[in-house]
Amino acid sequence: MERLVNLSRFTRAGSAVAVGVLALSLAACGSDPEPAGGETAGSDTGESMAAEGGLSGELSGGGASSQEAAMNAWRAGFQQANPDATINYDPVGSGGGRTGFGDGSYAFAGSDAALDEEEMAAAEAQCGEGGVIQFPGYVSPIAIAFNLDGVDSLNMSPETIANVFLGEITTWNDEAIAADNPDAELPDTAITVVHRSDESGTTENFEEYLYTVAPDTWTEEPSGVWPVDGQESAQGTSGVIGAAQAGQGTITYADASQVADLGTVAVGVGSDFVSYSAEAAAEVVAQSPRVEGTGEYVYTIELQRDIEGTYPVVLVSYTLACGTYADEAQAELVKGFVSYIASEEGQEAAAAAAGSAPLSDTIRQAVQPGIDAIAAG
Repeated sequence: MERLVNLSRFTRAGSAVAVGVLALSLAACGSDPEPAGGETAGSDTGESMAAEGGLSGELSGGGASSQEAAMNAWRAGFQQANPDATINYDPVGSGGGRTGFGDGSYAFAGSDAALDEEEMAAAEAQCGEGGVIQFPGYVSPIAIAFNLDGVDSLNMSPETIANVFLGEITTWNDEAIAADNPDAELPDTAITVVHRSDESGTTENFEEYLYTVAPDTWTEEPSGVWPVDGQESAQGTSGVIGAAQAGQGTITYADASQVADLGTVAVGVGSDFVSYSAEAAAEVVAQSPRVEGTGEYVYTIELQRDIEGTYPVVLVSYTLACGTYADEAQAELVKGFVSYIASEEGQEAAAAAAGSAPLSDTIRQAVQPGIDAIAAG
């Protein structure tokens, strides 16, 4: 009986959350990106459910702002096939998404970091015997983006990137930057670091990259909270991009889909410098192993940051759902929507809208059984 009481929160709290995110409602999705067109191979549950339509109801989720453009494409594509369904998504940041999923405010969530032990326990208490479903729904490079007149791209070694974001390198013509860019005309403009003010999975992924590739320079344990005081900060992905665009000499880190007209850094990997691309990000994920010892339907990736020829500053944003929901209609709606996210069709829609890296067939096939198991209980 207690399990059913916990599960019922998704129905009550989801309606309350919807009031705060009406601006994101699919009822007004005319400006959302169009989904990728054309038929796709395969017989994913997500593809068949989206194509057949017939799902209805309202679903509220929230979390990572990095995947907002992709989420808009998923919502638009899913609603086009299911016009009686409304999917709301509040881009409050990964930390807010994990909290909302764990306390029952969201029926599904997006997070740029996997659930930790405490968060998993909270989520399992909400999900009941069906357990937690967690899979990589969105993969994208994290761009190191800057605003410097006359400069569109720069090379930087991992140690240089770490020292810039620590505040140890303070001007753009510093000898460490100049050494990697002998042909660039670098001004003596001061460097202004802009970081996320909210708890962020993008921050955690970026810190993890620095901690892995420049451990003697970046000694802070990775977390979703920026560890350096006294720098400029802003809320969400759009916030740091806006702050970087507004200032001269600024540098930030953000999902590559949203860097707009900012310059970007090619990252040192071995003897080469690699610019960000969806293909280079996809290759890192394809060559990185699945974390062992997790739940049956928890698919977490242990990113390898030193593979030559790949772009190592990668964001893997997870989709979170429950295996069991309070009623059949909600279970079917969640199942249909997250199936569409994981499907080949959904991944192509995200790639078209956000420049993300589609999941490999191997990963999609590995996560689909967990999605197929979503049911009412």
